[in-house]
Amino acid sequence: MSDPQLLTPEEKLAEAKKQLSLPRIVVICGSTRFMAEMTEADLRETNAGKIVVKPGCDMKSPHQLWSDPVEAEALKVRLDDLHRAKIRLADEVLVVGGYIGDSTRAEIAYARSLGKPVLFTHPEVDPDA
Repeated sequence: MSDPQLLTPEEKLAEAKKQLSLPRIVVICGSTRFMAEMTEADLRETNAGKIVVKPGCDMKSPHQLWSDPVEAEALKVRLDDLHRAKIRLADEVLVVGGYIGDSTRAEIAYARSLGKPVLFTHPEVDPDA
């Protein structure tokens, strides 16, 4: 009798989602300058029956949580880690907006390295197009 093949964490997650009958999960990526567009995309994707995750902080808008530059830099690192976790959780990625900065470019590369489908509201900004 052979040993059963061990599942990878990604395979375990996919199996758990299937057993829970979860709808597809989409993560929204893009510059926070497009927060209004992200909200609109969230509405469209939710209406299509998907679970939506997106950036929860717009550090371009003033807020007490990131008013101190040192704390803001540490928060940015934590938020980047959190967003990569959202990408790992998601079944697909939707990039919103007509501009791709360094952070979004890194998120796209990360998602593609995981084999996640990456869609664009503005396909012309796809760095691999």
